[in-house]
Amino acid sequence: MGHVESSTNDGIATITFGHPQSNSLPGSLLRSLAKTIKSTSDDANVKVIILQSSGEKTFCAGASFDELVAIGDLETGLQFFSGFAMVINACRTSSKLIIGRIQGKAVGGGVGIASAVDYCFATKYAEVKLSELAVGIGPFVVGPAVQRKIGLSAMSELAINASSWRSAEWAMQKGLYNEIFDNHEKMDVAIQTLAAKLSKSNPAAMLALKKIFWEGTDDWDTLLVDRAAISGTLVLSDFTREAIQAFKNR
Repeated sequence: MGHVESSTNDGIATITFGHPQSNSLPGSLLRSLAKTIKSTSDDANVKVIILQSSGEKTFCAGASFDELVAIGDLETGLQFFSGFAMVINACRTSSKLIIGRIQGKAVGGGVGIASAVDYCFATKYAEVKLSELAVGIGPFVVGPAVQRKIGLSAMSELAINASSWRSAEWAMQKGLYNEIFDNHEKMDVAIQTLAAKLSKSNPAAMLALKKIFWEGTDDWDTLLVDRAAISGTLVLSDFTREAIQAFKNR
């Protein structure tokens, strides 16, 4: 079912999530990740957070298709998609700046996580895709986070052309990534350098900045859950079930 781990060293907390299916996100993993982000943020010993996934290939394949096809009622659908809302809101309300480490491709919810961090590093292999429309739903829950980061035009491009990848360079040009590197070794050096600087910075100043960065999102506690309800309804349709099954069988 995957795992979430956290460790802290010299004020730098590292949260790592992983799943054997390309770091996909079943509901239990989403809830655990949101809980870990919150508890780590509440730790007075933590000054800055690095959020990453396991391995050196795919960053995150998005929603777990096995769990999607198993959804049989509205309540279960709402609960599953609310997991993405919980993770995004945990990042949004965190009292600590969060650095994202995107080592490979990000799909759907993975793009949402990359959009929810405050500063994002990536490798040149970190292509992005919002594939939800291709399987009969849409990026409703992650949409606000993605739109906030790259703008409505770029978000709609990803959402509408749901079968096409966009390069890491495209993602940096649009503002999703702040820096990209040829390999993860160089990226990790840059991440540790920035994290070390932030760990010595004024916590009150960083918190004030964080609040400014996320101005205008106070309604997300309800907005993202409302969006989750849309996805939870659509996933029950015959069209979506057939589309997801066809996608799995490729």
